[in-house]
Amino acid sequence: MTRPPTAAQRRVIDAADPVTGRLRGTEAQLAALVKQGLAFRHPRPPHDHFLTPAGHRIREAEEAASPASPTSPAEPEAPAAGGGFAARVGGEEEAPQAGPARVREVHSAWQGLLELRRMTNRDGATDRPCGWERTHLVQAAALALEAAGHRPAGAGPEGYRVRATPQPEAVAVYEPTEEARRACAATLERAGWQVGEYAEPRTGRRYLLASPRRA
Repeated sequence: MTRPPTAAQRRVIDAADPVTGRLRGTEAQLAALVKQGLAFRHPRPPHDHFLTPAGHRIREAEEAASPASPTSPAEPEAPAAGGGFAARVGGEEEAPQAGPARVREVHSAWQGLLELRRMTNRDGATDRPCGWERTHLVQAAALALEAAGHRPAGAGPEGYRVRATPQPEAVAVYEPTEEARRACAATLERAGWQVGEYAEPRTGRRYLLASPRRA
């Protein structure tokens, strides 16, 4: 990057998708961000633009919100819905409408995350999580599950729920049936996560504990 982004470019960066870093702006704005090393153009159609790690750092440096405290898996709570794209963590009060548009949006987000892995992992590997995923564990795990076609929980007990845990670099994934837990575990392992199954000491409720693999 040769010079700081302009005010107009900062607005484009600030409006980037909070999960994938997908950008929306004029062709001139996006081309300028690419030239400055703050964005890249995805090589596959529809050729969306995404923030690079440098662009993410600029965006995160301007965020005033402090990180939320981790939630114990024994007392899961759904995070509040926010603006922009957000992977379904399960149990949201206001969930996005299911349908072809949502499928396309999730697919695009997953492809953007794979590209971010390629750009930020030192060896260019896309089969294991990158640094962004380690700082956004719940969203990263939820995106892997939703992109693979797993159904997030709604008002009823069926479906997955991804929650933060007090353990560093780990999330809890709840599914009511053993078959569904096995399927979620297989998906997360393919996405580069280490997964084990445990039971809550007080209730005996079964859940998966997943951590991003490093090698």
